[in-house]
Amino acid sequence: MKGAILITGSGRGIGAATAWLAARRGHAVFVNYADREDRARTVVDEIRAGGGRAAMARADVSREDEVAALFEAVDRELGPLTGLVNNAGITGPAGRTEDYDAATIRRILDVNVTGTFLCAQAALRRMSTRHGGGGGSIVNLSSIAAVLGGAGQWTAYAAAKGAINSLTIGLAKELAPEGIRVNALMPGLIDTEIHEAAGVGDRLSKAVPSVPAGRIGTAEECAEAVVWLLSGEAAYMTGAVIPMAGGR
Repeated sequence: MKGAILITGSGRGIGAATAWLAARRGHAVFVNYADREDRARTVVDEIRAGGGRAAMARADVSREDEVAALFEAVDRELGPLTGLVNNAGITGPAGRTEDYDAATIRRILDVNVTGTFLCAQAALRRMSTRHGGGGGSIVNLSSIAAVLGGAGQWTAYAAAKGAINSLTIGLAKELAPEGIRVNALMPGLIDTEIHEAAGVGDRLSKAVPSVPAGRIGTAEECAEAVVWLLSGEAAYMTGAVIPMAGGR
């Protein structure tokens, strides 16, 4: 059995697909959710039914106290942490830049940026050789919106993901001497519920012509990339921010 991996926001979408794949590859998986406990429970039950080890806990990753409790639960229930996937994120409602109020902007930044930062802090305190750990890997879920800008729909989300890219590069340089690799994946148009939640359920079908590959990506394809970045096969990979957007 490989080490324990915490995947934030893993009750659905890319997070859930990553949890299932990581479990099949021999990792113990800790599932985190902020709402919809039933969805997270289904992921955990399916992993256990397949012979894997899994546990779960609710936490809002933007809250420092809840992040601390989340990582303590990982320590207690699955043992030493060897990997973190910072997947939890929100887009906020789709709209033009002038449509955002300050509270919405703060919430988008809190979940996407502050949440990633807080979870990375908690993980490095466990995995860094400087803190007595044995090393590990962090994968941050960014978005191709960080490069494209999210004009007319998700500029706040795009700005948050741009921050994730910068954080990934800085953390990678800081933590490489301490045995921790840090990389980011930038998915493009992926078939998940995030579009409907933002009020643009038809976004995928409308955007297909803008994708050179001619199709929408899947959560399972993203999961393959994330689990590879966590693995020893990517041992010399750190500080990479990888687009996975069909050429978009």
